[in-house]
Amino acid sequence: MFKARRTYWMAQIGGWALLSLLIFSASTFSNQSIDLKTIVISTSCFFVLGIMLTHLMRYFFIAMGWLNMRLTNLIPRVLITSIVVAAIMSFLNMLVSHFVSKIPFKFSVVEFSLDVSATLIFFVLWNSVYFTFHFFQRSREQEVNNLQLTASHNEIELKNLRSQLNPHFLFNSLNSIRALIDIEPYRAQENITKLSNLLRKSLIIGSEQLVPLEEELAIVQDYLDLEKVRFEERLEIVQELDKSVMHFLIPPFILQTLVENALKHGVSQLIEGGTVWIRAKKRGESIILEVENNGSLRSTRKDSTGIGIANTLRRLELQYKGKAHFQIKQNTPNTVIATIEIKDI
Repeated sequence: MFKARRTYWMAQIGGWALLSLLIFSASTFSNQSIDLKTIVISTSCFFVLGIMLTHLMRYFFIAMGWLNMRLTNLIPRVLITSIVVAAIMSFLNMLVSHFVSKIPFKFSVVEFSLDVSATLIFFVLWNSVYFTFHFFQRSREQEVNNLQLTASHNEIELKNLRSQLNPHFLFNSLNSIRALIDIEPYRAQENITKLSNLLRKSLIIGSEQLVPLEEELAIVQDYLDLEKVRFEERLEIVQELDKSVMHFLIPPFILQTLVENALKHGVSQLIEGGTVWIRAKKRGESIILEVENNGSLRSTRKDSTGIGIANTLRRLELQYKGKAHFQIKQNTPNTVIATIEIKDI
């Protein structure tokens, strides 16, 4: 607000000062019969009146609410106001000239009309600059508000997406422990402790927008330890990790979701079980995260893989604005691979 006010007064004073200087120069060289003192006083009065009348006109625009009007309704109102203010200024200038020059006052309609027409040009120009600046400033403020609103909406949606993963993840983990309660109570107790520790970690990083890849991998490892209880020898894990990308920031649970999907829709569907490959590497200017598993991709429909993949797609879109890509495809006749590519920005 202070910056806009300062800009307004600098433009106001500077503009009228420049115009007054031009009028002073023109009067000095074009009419030698008028003394310099008269020209200085008349020009000074023109400068003061110009600032006063345009400033009052601005207050009138604000009071009448014209700054929020449509352009089609605004133009005729501003034009009429400019004519009235130009007439007032022309009349006041005539009075000033009369008192300064001490020439008997004679009102001429023709001379007055010509003076109003000339003065009107200044006010039309002033209003054009003022409303253009105001509309530009309002447009920028609206753009900032829209960006803030979009950012707020995206943040809320990201939080909702993350909150959907917690119960989804919890229920799958509990299913891994349930089978042990009757046959191996001691192992069930151990794994409940593991689950408790895992949930504590997940609650800590789950509230963050981005976490280091190594923290996400720690969550994935804890989750796989729990799933090993259910799958036993039917599940084999192979990790191929580039240490140079361990500090790269990714959305929490983004990799865990792919691993969970690989188990649910891949390995668990095979009687003999299978292998899950987890890879993290750098390729060019991008970070590549891959989860590959034994199985087949039965459908290419996005919603066929449940909430996890649909959630992953939306989170990547919100977080990276087109700078991250996700793909799931049949890699070989016996394996499916899910790939996330994120530009290293």
